[in-house]
Amino acid sequence: MRALDAGILVCGECHQLSRQQPGAHQNCSRCGARLHARRPNSILRTWSLLLTAAVLYIPANVLPIMTVNLFGQGSPATIMQGVVELIHAGMLPIALVVFVASILVPTFKLVGIALLLYSVQRRLMLSPRQRIIMFRFIEWIGRWSMLDLFVIAILVALVSFGNLASIEAGAGAMAFAAVVVLTMLAALTFDPRLIWDTAETDLAHD
Repeated sequence: MRALDAGILVCGECHQLSRQQPGAHQNCSRCGARLHARRPNSILRTWSLLLTAAVLYIPANVLPIMTVNLFGQGSPATIMQGVVELIHAGMLPIALVVFVASILVPTFKLVGIALLLYSVQRRLMLSPRQRIIMFRFIEWIGRWSMLDLFVIAILVALVSFGNLASIEAGAGAMAFAAVVVLTMLAALTFDPRLIWDTAETDLAHD
């Protein structure tokens, strides 16, 4: 049984439980935010953010993410080129961290959120428990997507010795940052309660 079936609404801002009152609009008694049974246009907003992130994911991997200049010479490198250079330099653990944070995590988030949306809309054969576990994992892993950008920001700030050595962020870094932010927003706009709504509907049809 869902909370909505019992006439209970959850505030999206402070998570206060409120008894549903008859009428068009209702505000939270604690913070005053507008109460909704479900987040308005959750699926449409999530799809919009996700598709925008997917489009920007291409330049994030194709364009150079940073340029390392040593003694006045240097060449821009994409994410994968940076991983390969780290491997050739014998820094396999760092290369693995960059590969996971910059390649695997964004890809998993894009595919995972798309699968959640598709499963809610098209009744894909995934149990509600599997969908919730996937959603919670996407929320948890999202914080590590910024790791690569933090490393670049620190390097740009610290490594600045004129013509001797310097590091510059490239256009790929901005595109990658946009992908990270958009996927985080997509996870926030997706209403996980829709998972249980479809589960209730499926049980009613069985």
